[in-house]
Amino acid sequence: MSLKFWKILGIVVWSALVLTICTIEYIVKSETASEIYSNVNLIPKNKVGLLLGTSKFMDKAKMIVNPYYQNRIDAAVALYMAGKVDVIIVSGDNGTQYYNEPKLMKEDLIARGVPESHIIMDNAGFRTLDSILRCRDIFGQDHFTIISQQFHNERALYIANHKKLGCVAYNAADGDKFWEVTIRERMARVKMMLDLLMNKQAKFYGEKININ
Repeated sequence: MSLKFWKILGIVVWSALVLTICTIEYIVKSETASEIYSNVNLIPKNKVGLLLGTSKFMDKAKMIVNPYYQNRIDAAVALYMAGKVDVIIVSGDNGTQYYNEPKLMKEDLIARGVPESHIIMDNAGFRTLDSILRCRDIFGQDHFTIISQQFHNERALYIANHKKLGCVAYNAADGDKFWEVTIRERMARVKMMLDLLMNKQAKFYGEKININ
């Protein structure tokens, strides 16, 4: 085949990819905009807040805290102190004994004044999809408040809406490397659509936990 053919094929494939990404971006934003809040005084109250995890440190050796992590902690504390959530589920990756997102989030919430008895650890929130499904199926919640940055909240809310859950989300402030994170998020949204299309399930479930 000629070089011209491969160039045309490349343009067609690239155009299809860009169109797919833009379409997904529009769908996700338009279908979640009314459920996302940045003002703690305006967001409706839910019994449970679901704090989505991320790495605490950008550079663990130098103990440089990831601003995305710190801002999520700040947002969760603000919601709790304003009486907008009563219980916080900290959901994240606990894949090894050396990496435990929920444990660190719990410790930092306690240090900021959230009672330990009002914090529940979800150690199997390996992905956003897992966190949403486990909040429903393990912790028995069909209405809860998702806590993360706006770009992440949009994806999490889209999953929740697809699963017929009545959720809202509260936006934490953004952090550094915004454009780098934004590009990764576009790819994550494409994968999310594929996961939902294939009815992907959480990696782990287990015994149900009652939240009193």
